[in-house]
Amino acid sequence: MNRRYVLTLAALGAALLAAPLAGPRARAGDAGPKLELIQPGKLVVATDSTFAPFSMRTPSGELDGLEVRVVREICRRLGLDYEPVNIKFDALLVGLMADQYDMTSESMDITPTRQKQVAFADGWLESGARIVTRKDTGITGPADLKGRNVGALSASTFGRLAEEHGAVLKSYKTAADAMQDLVGGNIDAVINDAVAGNYAIKARKLPLVMIETPLSTVQKGFAIKKGKPNLHAAVNKALSEMIADGTYAKLITPLIGYDPAPKEPIRTPAL
Repeated sequence: MNRRYVLTLAALGAALLAAPLAGPRARAGDAGPKLELIQPGKLVVATDSTFAPFSMRTPSGELDGLEVRVVREICRRLGLDYEPVNIKFDALLVGLMADQYDMTSESMDITPTRQKQVAFADGWLESGARIVTRKDTGITGPADLKGRNVGALSASTFGRLAEEHGAVLKSYKTAADAMQDLVGGNIDAVINDAVAGNYAIKARKLPLVMIETPLSTVQKGFAIKKGKPNLHAAVNKALSEMIADGTYAKLITPLIGYDPAPKEPIRTPAL
């Protein structure tokens, strides 16, 4: 046998032995820094499915919404299974600090106070607080809230805004309950997220109006417990890449009609 042919066969065999076998897509943590997850290979995420269009149930019972679509895409990019847990808004941070889940995806405003408690991923959506009312209340701006009965989601920043403008605050477990009480004439106005309020009025054909003057401009953030720098960095990387490559806009725009990604996201240290 030709000696050169023997050497060629030997080299080919060595190369085949050294080559990795084709297999399933690599899971997060197979290479690089390990993510600080409660369950390996799974991202357990707290959401409140009563706050459309951020998190809601479709007519068939499937979980959908702005945050759900974004977090599912983050999980896909990180090679993680998406494990949603339905939690009421006012209990979100308590459960996060108790390690009941890895992250919250609820429509939570990034505030300096909350940044001291948790490590928010970079701001993923820009919105703000707005007044929703009936046409017969005479409320046309923030000054008209004084002395009026105003509803807001409990544990949200909206209740504080209502009180700062002299309103009599009534707290609600869900934004949907507050809006229904407003329609029924039990309160005079609701302070709601601009995206959520606008969506509710259009989707549910409510006889309500949203006042143009904003009470605040905010960014929403996914909360992660401090001390998990690898998870924090991985979520931020996936989020920035999906915004840059246009995937974020393709997921979000069909629900609300525009791309609400912040031009300058608020950033929070991981530690």
